[in-house]
Amino acid sequence: MKVLLIVSLLLTNSFAQRTWLKLEVAKPVLKPISVASPNDECSFCIDFATQALNQLLNIILNAGVIGTCSELCGKLAEKVNSTLVGDICDIVCSIAGIEAFIDIIEKADLDPIYYCELLKLCPINDDGDAKIISFTVSPEKGPQGSQFIFKLTYKTVHGTGTGEIGINIGTVDGFPVGDYFLNEEQAPGTYGQQISLKTNPCDPSQEPCEMWLPGLYNASIALCNGECGSKHPHSQIYDQANCTFTITG
Repeated sequence: MKVLLIVSLLLTNSFAQRTWLKLEVAKPVLKPISVASPNDECSFCIDFATQALNQLLNIILNAGVIGTCSELCGKLAEKVNSTLVGDICDIVCSIAGIEAFIDIIEKADLDPIYYCELLKLCPINDDGDAKIISFTVSPEKGPQGSQFIFKLTYKTVHGTGTGEIGINIGTVDGFPVGDYFLNEEQAPGTYGQQISLKTNPCDPSQEPCEMWLPGLYNASIALCNGECGSKHPHSQIYDQANCTFTITG
């Protein structure tokens, strides 16, 4: 998932609505350090959906009647200039059947997690839960160019469904930065996640970017079932927390 610009600094609203996810920066600054053992089938599907859902929906809406998986996925391969993506599309489509595949794309409405749940490639847990035990940052202050490490610990009593961890950074110059990372289904237990943030200053005359000016920064995090902010079934925000760090002059 690419790093996305976030325009809301309100903790509750920022994760409940994704309408502000409009612009993407070229170079990611947030990166997960520790990742749970992946469900290859689920993560593979979500990676594909993230790349292809928008293009597939446009093809379906504009191409009229599409009779075969090969026809649909061939158009996708041409659109994204990737035979590999087209081949993956053809495999998934052939398993589901062309009519069901198109119906799922339309129902998913650009939500990769829900799309893969409809294909039964990602597990669902509507009775899941997660409670954040701690959300901290180290160091709490440092100069421009420092790397800050966010540490998240959470507990689930009933397990979690396929979802996301979302993190937003409210910046001094009004150029917030954030990202969303896949958080696959977890059994009951206590879990940790670490996310690194590099604060190397940039040249805004070259491209829109965060300058990491001296001052206080607010970081907020959310644990979500499904895509954070999604209105589709099997989606909710489990819990949220925030912390602060300071960039010194």
